[in-house]
Amino acid sequence: MTTGRPVGYSAISSYSRVEILHLVQEHPRRTITEIVDATGLHPNTVREHLQRLIDEGYVVSAAEHRTTRGRPRVLYSAADGVRSSSPIQRRKVRAAAERGDLMRRVLPGAAPELDTDALHQVDALVEDLIDAGFDPLVDERELTVDLTPCAHASSQAEHRDVLCQVHLGLMQSVLAAAGGPLTVDAMRPSCDPRECVVQLMFARATA
Repeated sequence: MTTGRPVGYSAISSYSRVEILHLVQEHPRRTITEIVDATGLHPNTVREHLQRLIDEGYVVSAAEHRTTRGRPRVLYSAADGVRSSSPIQRRKVRAAAERGDLMRRVLPGAAPELDTDALHQVDALVEDLIDAGFDPLVDERELTVDLTPCAHASSQAEHRDVLCQVHLGLMQSVLAAAGGPLTVDAMRPSCDPRECVVQLMFARATA
């Protein structure tokens, strides 16, 4: 269940884009100027990176609401699947569910552990992770996603904390966009930076 694109195509294969994504995950509605100041990158470079992230459904843009004269600024936020929803992300989620349903019909096996909504969340999550360069292994019973060996552990080891935060945020965004009971709980602790197992959980119902 993948688009078949090469790993190098991933929007988060560049640490500069990861850094920008981290900024807009932590503080939504950022301007180009704020991102330039935070990263030290040239404004044109920031614009190119943001467009790449928008094209992949990771970032959304919106015009600033102004009550005074002047051109409204463009504000950038990370797509979270709820408040900041990306039409590209929604399309990718629907396509992943369709491919997942087709695979389950063509290759029947043991009955799934999860209901349809949760399965569609997993479909979307797996495709997004594969596109990002991972080789995910999902345990439906234990609700774990094993990404070992981490595709980024060696090449971007000095940025591990930021990378992990960004990837967890992306996973949660995809699950939210797909709609369903599953959410990200946490990454299981490990002394080996190459080892990465993410624990999912059923979201608690709210009163």
